Amino acid sequence: MSSIVLFGPPGAGKGTQAERITISTGLPQVSTGDMLRAAVKQKTPTGLEAKGYMDAGLLVPDSIIIDLIRERILLPDAKNGVMFDGFPRTIPQAEALSEITNVSHVIAIEVPDERIVDRICGRYSCGDCGLVFHEIFNPVPTSGCECGTFTEKRRADDNKETVQSRLAAYHEQTSPLAEWYESRGIFHRIDGDREINSISEDILLALAK
Repeated sequence: MSSIVLFGPPGAGKGTQAERITISTGLPQVSTGDMLRAAVKQKTPTGLEAKGYMDAGLLVPDSIIIDLIRERILLPDAKNGVMFDGFPRTIPQAEALSEITNVSHVIAIEVPDERIVDRICGRYSCGDCGLVFHEIFNPVPTSGCECGTFTEKRRADDNKETVQSRLAAYHEQTSPLAEWYESRGIFHRIDGDREINSISEDILLALAK
């Protein structure tokens, strides 16, 4: 069983590429947030333990996250491996992960910070139907939104200061992690500031190595 790790800054297009990787490889996408919510909802022992920390406003310890992953990779759809989305975030997490599953490829989608700021700060949605638009890349058509009405809605955290703060935290966390995986020869940097299909092609080429 071999697994893939996918990471990149917020707004790098991980969601789109994760979906394409899943279709191409058949590996299920696994995020710690989804696992936590599922375990809490199902009231598993690990989920109940995690809920105690969450209810207290505390971060769920790595040991619990690793237990959730250990349970997840035993499910039938994970027999050939999984694709981890946004995990690990630190070297201790990567070390713990390496003890329970073999990570064969680490894909890092890289986009310059200024482009990320443009992408995130320019996006907005229709408050009536939820369709997402962008000031530059995908503005509302002159004919209006598909739903027939349009009320502009923007997320409160889609502002330059918040995005730059999130990017700084991302770089601080992942730079050491990138070096750690790079030293193991499984780290692949992908230029994410291009056309979507070109990015997908390079990711699949990297996974074939």
